[in-house]
Amino acid sequence: MEILETLDIKDNPPASLALGTFDGLHLGHRAVLEAALDPEYSPQVFTFKKSSSGDPALMTPEDKAAALESMGIERVYSMDFAELRDMEAERFAADILLGRLNAKRLCCGGDFRFGRGAAGDTELLLRMCEASGTQLIVVPPVLDGGGKVSSTRIRKAVAEGDISTANRLLGRAFGFSLEVIHGNHIGRGLGTPTINQALPEDLALPRFGVYAAWCRTDSGRYYGVCNIGVKPTVGSDRVLAETWMPEFTGDLYGQRVRVELVDFIRPEKKFSSLDELKEEIKRNAKTAKAMTAG
Repeated sequence: MEILETLDIKDNPPASLALGTFDGLHLGHRAVLEAALDPEYSPQVFTFKKSSSGDPALMTPEDKAAALESMGIERVYSMDFAELRDMEAERFAADILLGRLNAKRLCCGGDFRFGRGAAGDTELLLRMCEASGTQLIVVPPVLDGGGKVSSTRIRKAVAEGDISTANRLLGRAFGFSLEVIHGNHIGRGLGTPTINQALPEDLALPRFGVYAAWCRTDSGRYYGVCNIGVKPTVGSDRVLAETWMPEFTGDLYGQRVRVELVDFIRPEKKFSSLDELKEEIKRNAKTAKAMTAG
């Protein structure tokens, strides 16, 4: 899969183009993307590197790219919103989507907006597509519990530690694939060696606390107990995911490990001693094992 950050292209093959922010690839996003998987045309995506609203993403760029490729997307145009926000809607559709990108099929949600001041909507896009002979597919919203599946709902659930709801709306586990970095090695001294991963500032942060998790390494999948926060007992100057996998042995420094949150166990808290912390970690690990058993 190609990822292009420029529109300075000469020959784009006839494309089936999915339009949207796609900041979490949740069930609603996937419905739009799946509509673009037309065997007659090259399935492609036009999106922005970051949401125009400035809201944090629900997955890292690396995880997003891997997921899009696994769906069968062949090319992604990942653009800087600032470069295009002042372009008039008609010009954006005619010159960019129908022109340079050679879209023969466009797929979007009903709330898709484009162009300067978000003046363009699906009605304008439909008129322009009909005039050019391009097919427009407006995908209806995916509903859950009477409400629309949206990144806003998922971010709220993640921030509240309601991971089961977030995972249901995502259609997958909320998680991250990040490099394992060196920590203070206190866990190793306690007999609960952990992997440390620094969470990016532009990633939606879960409620600080302890979670049951699945961890995917090169050697397999292991259940884990993951603390997300600033480690109040021993201190940290940044937000970390610190995960203990009781059934794993080995060195993962410098490797990328995917951690997928399953459910919330307890809020983050400060303990009066390391021995107290050690006993709590072991209790949490038993809870995590039970939560991941199902």
